[in-house]
Amino acid sequence: MVRLPAVRRADKLRAPMPPLASESKAQPAVQPRRLAGFWALIAVQFQGAFSDNALKWLVAFLVLDSALSKERRDLWFVLVVPLLFAVPFLIFSIPGGYFADKYSKRSVTLWTKFFELGVMGLATYALASDRLDIAGIALFLACTQGAIFGPTKYGLLPELLPVSKLSWGNGIIELGTLLAAISAALAGGFLAQSFHGRQIWSGVIFLALTVLGLLASLGISKVPAADPTRRFDWNVPAEFFHEIRRMRSDSTLWTAVVANTFFWFLGSLLLLNIVLYATDILRVDDAHSSHLLAALSLGIGMGSFAAGLASGRKIEPGMVLPGLGGILLMAAWLSRPHISYLAVLVELALLGVAGGFFVVPVNALIQQRPRPEEKGRTIAVANLLSFVGVALQPLAQYAMVRLGHPDPSRVFLIAAAMTLLMGIILARMLPDLWPRALDWTRLRPRATL
Repeated sequence: MVRLPAVRRADKLRAPMPPLASESKAQPAVQPRRLAGFWALIAVQFQGAFSDNALKWLVAFLVLDSALSKERRDLWFVLVVPLLFAVPFLIFSIPGGYFADKYSKRSVTLWTKFFELGVMGLATYALASDRLDIAGIALFLACTQGAIFGPTKYGLLPELLPVSKLSWGNGIIELGTLLAAISAALAGGFLAQSFHGRQIWSGVIFLALTVLGLLASLGISKVPAADPTRRFDWNVPAEFFHEIRRMRSDSTLWTAVVANTFFWFLGSLLLLNIVLYATDILRVDDAHSSHLLAALSLGIGMGSFAAGLASGRKIEPGMVLPGLGGILLMAAWLSRPHISYLAVLVELALLGVAGGFFVVPVNALIQQRPRPEEKGRTIAVANLLSFVGVALQPLAQYAMVRLGHPDPSRVFLIAAAMTLLMGIILARMLPDLWPRALDWTRLRPRATL
């Protein structure tokens, strides 16, 4: 006699998470014009991420090569430059969300590119006249442009792609962003060395790249404004906490926002620790140190691309905890003593791959869960929270430098412990993550006859 289970346990456990759009109905195919607009967006994002990061690294290298005292160099390199890069996202993310909702996201993209032209003109003047203070202002303004563009960039994805392609699109944009960041770090050092004493040419290159980005933005598909009647609330803190309360009413969305904030904090902590680890533990030169940074970043990019493909035609929350588990294992493994350079290179790449599988479904959920007229403000608050973590990291790092920095190997172990704690927190916030992880990894047999 064949016995049927009374209730499928998998279905019962999935009940707390509301169904995703991709699971509830069939999705239309991508329109060719919208797909072309998506690739134009990828090109614009790549150019913007490359220019911002290359300018950041160029300013950092110019600080290291300057005649400043060691204390002032440490202040600028460890604290000032990272804060100039991060603080604009804290200040201008919410206004960026307002623009993304109020106006067509294509129009916002064009406006930000024209603004970027002026900023790179200022950067060119600063580099030509060897004014680090003005170069710092230009870096702040360039990141202001990035902060305003952020909600538009991620808000455009669900307007150009159906939900069935959203994870794939996130994988592509994360891969492009990480490749831009890697090449920008290398380009910053190249520009500092190649144009020593004549940095005006670095400014000319930044201007030319911005023009190319502006031309690429013309290829983004025209989309209507999501909420043209929206008014700007000048009480930004009140709006911020209002959006937090609204997001917390959706447990899936709020869990994704918390996970995204942790990802950015952990990433910024690991990137700086890798430089210190390369110098203090491996005792390698700057070139080998940059290869370690590239391994982590490329791993995240490749992991993001693979996660987008592995998601199939839906958003796959089952990747979140396995991805976090991979980060935990690799970070703990990196804390052991006497590791060879090659082993560290491989382990950082694997840590990055795990990070890609973690962040792709998180980003896709943040883009998919809000209502269309609320996507811009939701993504803006998510960006702001992620850069709270980024901004706190250099403060903590500078304090450790002043007090005597702990062994970088122990920092990897601390990162592993924080990852374990975050996994527990996320599983408690959204209990459905655990059964979905078991289903996705095939560790739990599916109910059958």
